[in-house]
Parts: sequence; C-alpha cells; structure tokens
Amino acid sequence: MEYKEDEYLMLSGLQHFYFCKRQWALIHLEQQWGENEATMEGNYIHEKSDNPFIVESRDNLLISRAVPISSKKLGLSGILDVLELYREDKGVELNDKPGLWRPNIVEYKRGKPKKDHRDVIQLVAQVICLEEMFDTKIESSELYYNENNRRVMIKITDELREEAISSAQEMHRLYNERITPKAESYKNCTKCSLYDICLPRLTKKKPSVRNYIESFIISD
Repeated sequence: MEYKEDEYLMLSGLQHFYFCKRQWALIHLEQQWGENEATMEGNYIHEKSDNPFIVESRDNLLISRAVPISSKKLGLSGILDVLELYREDKGVELNDKPGLWRPNIVEYKRGKPKKDHRDVIQLVAQVICLEEMFDTKIESSELYYNENNRRVMIKITDELREEAISSAQEMHRLYNERITPKAESYKNCTKCSLYDICLPRLTKKKPSVRNYIESFIISD
C-alpha cells in the first residue's frame, strides 16, 4: 500500500504514538498541547540542528540540517535533525557532488537513552523515508543524547523496520477513524506536558461522585 501526499501524517508523531497513543491523539487529532520543562529543553536542543541554513563540509564529509523527508510506504513526512554524508566507495549519488556518499542520520534527543523503543522507532522511520528517497539501503544511523553528550548507533534490523511500519499503519487507522484512546494511568504520567489535559486518573474510568471529589482532596 502507498499513501497519497495529502494522507501523510507527521513523522515526529510516531514517537508520541509509541510512548502513549492517547498523548498522540490529543496532540494530532484534538490539537491539544502543553509545555513543561522537558518540552522546552527539547526545543532548545533542536534549535541549532533545525537550522536549514547551516551546512558544513569537511573533506569527505557533508553535514546538512533540517532536511525534509517523506515516505509513500509509511505515509509520513517530517524533518531530519542532521544528515551526514560520507564519501565512500559504496553509497548514493548527489546532484552537485562527485563520487558516492553514505548517508547517516543523527537524531537529537533530550535526556539519555530510553528503556523502550520510542526514539529508535522514530529513527527507523526516518531511515525508511531516506531509503525510499535515495533508493538505497541504510544499515545503521544514530541517536544523540544531550544529557551524556554522546551518540548511540542503532542497527536498522528487519524487526525494527516491521515495528515502525506496523506502528505507522496503526497510527493511520486511529487518525482516519478519529479515535482518541482511553487513558491509562502510569507512574510517569505526571511528567507528561499534557497531564492536566489528559487527566488520566479521572478519564481512565467513569468515576463516582465520591471518587471525583476525593481525587481533588488527595491532589491538594
């Protein structure tokens, strides 16, 4: 299946979707948003990498920032933080540069490596987009974390590709059916910038009047 351009969803939403489907739906279906310390820090981290006018060239290395990408297979479009191109014997052709170049994505993330795949799946989707655009195969790319100031190399396995594809398909299904999933209450919910909008303790199940009143007493 291939998606039309007017059916594309935001690739960045894939990370939200993997972490919490309700969070994704509140943002991308209901157009809700909230800022907290984490989101502001993330904006600051991306400030330089998202500048499309910063292009660097170092011998056999080209670095481009804020590179637009898309995929008909995934039905997603977005922006790469950083695209590195290394001149090597095997790679892709560029219109204005001689030789062959191996592409490497560097996706910037706040904090440190996560225990789940939310960052990895977004990176894999970016790789699939770039492979489609360049008609090539990319074996690995990298995540950069600001907390420890280091890169983590991610091998793009067939299993990760299938996980990214199935997540994108499910995201399209919920979007087309306009479904906002019910809330689930987790210990990290209070750290979410949409916590006061989502209200997981109240919306997970229909509360009694007594529980509703008690929830405010407890929170105070």
